[in-house]
Amino acid sequence: MTNLLTRIKNTVMADLHEALDQKEKKNPIALLNQYLRECEAETEKVRKLLERQGQLKEQFAREHHQALEMAEKRKYQSEVAMRAGESELQEFAAREQAQYEERAARLKEAMENAGKQQVELEQKYEEMKHKLKDMNIRRLELMGRENVTRAHHRMDQVLENNAYSDKAYSRFAEMENYLDNLEEKVNSSYYRNTIDGRIAQLEKEFKNKETHSI
Repeated sequence: MTNLLTRIKNTVMADLHEALDQKEKKNPIALLNQYLRECEAETEKVRKLLERQGQLKEQFAREHHQALEMAEKRKYQSEVAMRAGESELQEFAAREQAQYEERAARLKEAMENAGKQQVELEQKYEEMKHKLKDMNIRRLELMGRENVTRAHHRMDQVLENNAYSDKAYSRFAEMENYLDNLEEKVNSSYYRNTIDGRIAQLEKEFKNKETHSI
């Protein structure tokens, strides 16, 4: 039963990887955008962990300071009790002093470790931000190349592909025909109006001559 489930899982994963590979081939920009969103989410998680680490370091520092203060306080109380001959009180204060000193030492180590871890997290966080920035720049580069490739592809289809030119290039041909016809109509109208005007002028001149001759 376990082997069967394993084979089913492997088959499903293989199909999933194949689907992702096909998706990457068809639309690499979309897949890159998905990767970027995931990286941005992980970077934000690290930022929050870094912020939390700083808060922990500050908390360790406060606890360490308080433990040192209490250790000094119990040391003083132990000396006072010893001078007063209060052995039980002196022993209690001494035990308290030792406990606070031990706690302070442990907190100091924890505080130092937290500081080292914070530095490591800061370095990793900066590295992740640089990687993320580089990926965004790479995305822009890919988008630019993809845009140029698509533009060239469409222009090649219009200008070189005969099978496609009947459909896409027909728009240019229709526009050229329209402009040719419009130019012909304008020229024809111009010449017609010019001839009509010239003939009318000649007729007017003939009438004037006939009137003066009479």
